[in-house]
Amino acid sequence: MNLQEMVSFTTLLFFTGISGMVLNRNNLLIVLMSIEIMLLAVNLNFIIFSIQFDDIVGFLCVLFILSLAATESAIGLSLICTYNNVKNNIIL
Repeated sequence: MNLQEMVSFTTLLFFTGISGMVLNRNNLLIVLMSIEIMLLAVNLNFIIFSIQFDDIVGFLCVLFILSLAATESAIGLSLICTYNNVKNNIIL
């Protein structure tokens, strides 16, 4: 695959995440999964361009974003569990 195909794939992945957030605003679990898809697309872009330009900075940004995504997942899961205990469902 060349650079243009990979960037168009990550763009499609990013817009899939945006559409998941826009279309399913009532379901908190789908919104969190859409955010994770968008972060994955950004990470893939950083990796692609880091390999293309032979630079290490992209990989360092990926590590930072992965730690941010793990934190967001942990906080989101605790929010979903708390909301489920209070309301007995996860649909807002």
